[in-house]
Amino acid sequence: MNVKLLNLLADAAATAETTGEAVEMSTGATIIYYAVQFVPLILIFVIFYFMLIRPQRKKDKEAKKMLESLKVGDRICTIGGIYGTIVRIKDDVLTIEVGEQKTQLVFARWAVRNVEQLSVTNDAETLI
Repeated sequence: MNVKLLNLLADAAATAETTGEAVEMSTGATIIYYAVQFVPLILIFVIFYFMLIRPQRKKDKEAKKMLESLKVGDRICTIGGIYGTIVRIKDDVLTIEVGEQKTQLVFARWAVRNVEQLSVTNDAETLI
């Protein structure tokens, strides 16, 4: 139906150009004409939603779930690249042990990049 109406509008415009007459559209035709103009904008928004916004929300949700599920004994990597084992959790503050001397460092919970599933090899020992 829309294709027929658009074809009629195009034919009327072509006829008006050749005869020099002004084309007057009805209110319904005007609404459809402007709606067709906004379809590409709407399609761009839908594409951005499914390719950018939705995956980022999913990634943020997974990161939040990971941070909430941290527990003592987890092997983590911080955003600074420090590998350690959680020895204490108090609210949003984590104390981790790193290195051969088991040095304790204090980090904010948000500074954890991920929980390590694999063992990390150090010069002195293999940490699990």
